[in-house]
Amino acid sequence: MNEGLIPRRYAKALFKVDSVRNSANRSYELMKQLCDAFNANGQLADVVNNPFVDNTDKLALLSSAAGAQARDNTFADFLQLLVENRRVGIILPIAMAYIDIFRKANNVRCVEVVAAAQPDAPTLDRIKAVIDNCIGDASMEFSIRIDPSIIGGFIINIDNECLDASIRNRFKEMRLTLLN
Repeated sequence: MNEGLIPRRYAKALFKVDSVRNSANRSYELMKQLCDAFNANGQLADVVNNPFVDNTDKLALLSSAAGAQARDNTFADFLQLLVENRRVGIILPIAMAYIDIFRKANNVRCVEVVAAAQPDAPTLDRIKAVIDNCIGDASMEFSIRIDPSIIGGFIINIDNECLDASIRNRFKEMRLTLLN
């Protein structure tokens, strides 16, 4: 069976339950924190997939990694379901699928600006205004990443679309032009 299909089905089921319980926003935040925890710590996946680690410990670890609190019953029930169905090992793809489903359902666009240095407030406001015009009525999750290797300018990533206005890209284009 397709590995992407199973996580998507679990994510859809959780989203439906969250919609009924009005807890979708909270689960979305928990899933984002869980993805960040997996990205920050490569050993987290090893522990979750280790058959010698007790399921209770896995549940506690995942709840802690997501920043779940005692009031997050839907998330706790969902983790318990994954353990019972022996699917806790695919929690990361499920979390990623949930984030995708939530963003599509709520018209949220993920925007990342990559700059060589921290832009000043007026420049940042102009960039946000341009992005607002591009995405229309969608809401924006905005983040900035500093990457000195782009030398200057900026790169804007909106979901899977990229606008590269960096000096590094200009140098690359000039090099290709000169080589031709």
